Amino acid sequence: MRSNIFFSKKNIKLKKLFPNIEIKKDFLVNDVRPLNSAKKNDISIFDSIKYKDLAQKTSAGACLTTNKIKDFLPQKTVKIVVKNVLFELSKILKKIYHNAEIDYPDMSLNKPKKAKFKTVKFGNNVLVGKNIKIGKNSFVGSNSIIESNSIIGNDCVIGSSVIIKNTIIGDRVVIQDNCKIGQKGFGFIPFKPKNIKLPHIGKVIIENDVEIASSCTIDRGSIDDTIIGNNTYIDNQVHIAHNVKIGSNCMIAGQVGFAGSSTIGNNVAIGGQAGISGHLKIGNNVKIGGGSGVVKNIDDNQIVMGYPAKSFKEFLKDQKKNDKS
Repeated sequence: MRSNIFFSKKNIKLKKLFPNIEIKKDFLVNDVRPLNSAKKNDISIFDSIKYKDLAQKTSAGACLTTNKIKDFLPQKTVKIVVKNVLFELSKILKKIYHNAEIDYPDMSLNKPKKAKFKTVKFGNNVLVGKNIKIGKNSFVGSNSIIESNSIIGNDCVIGSSVIIKNTIIGDRVVIQDNCKIGQKGFGFIPFKPKNIKLPHIGKVIIENDVEIASSCTIDRGSIDDTIIGNNTYIDNQVHIAHNVKIGSNCMIAGQVGFAGSSTIGNNVAIGGQAGISGHLKIGNNVKIGGGSGVVKNIDDNQIVMGYPAKSFKEFLKDQKKNDKS
């Protein structure tokens, strides 16, 4: 049974979560997970036809879905048919994870004890929460905050005025000044008379040999995780939203923005101020020109540019036409 080290959880029976819906099969709900990682005692969500391949293979015990796409789910999965999947998801997350809707300040913060972190060097005014782990020969700069249960590997360099929460960091990672990592993402459901908050129960995973330059923000996952792959380099002022997955050996220039739940392959290069829309898949070895707006999937080995982003050859042709006119 998996445990969430960052958010306290209450196990509730499926029928109790949905008292107004007829459910034939009942079980104690262990967690809320994505389609591809949910197990027989988990709830998942399926709210878009673009995820039908994952839906057909899911091992989820129950799944929130709509009447239009419910038949893509396996017979063994309890189908909980609702009008608005995300609205119902927000309600059950609040019941299971009561402290994930708002990022409350970590009230356990204190000065790090030298006896516990014998090989770690700390600047002035560093604060750490309970149950954190920092590996050998790592540095943490002045005025930085490492919140409870976060894990930092060996030989890492954390700059000054960095805040890290809900995050697991590998070895030899460099995070420069003023980065904010692991905060709640932009999760709202438009409703009248007011918007509804969607709790985020995921985490950030930063793999080995990653470098993140100054003033970047990386949101934790909603019900999935946000992941930065090995040896990826991220320039200043980049924003990475919830559930984004960036592969290995990527190079991302300044002020790039990633919307939620997009997946970026390996060896991808993205020029400055480009924008990647949500729920997209960018293939391996892709190059995206600076200032581009990516609004659809990109296959492996492509070079694209412009808004909306198109193949580089098409972009150059359009530029020549514009110059002539």
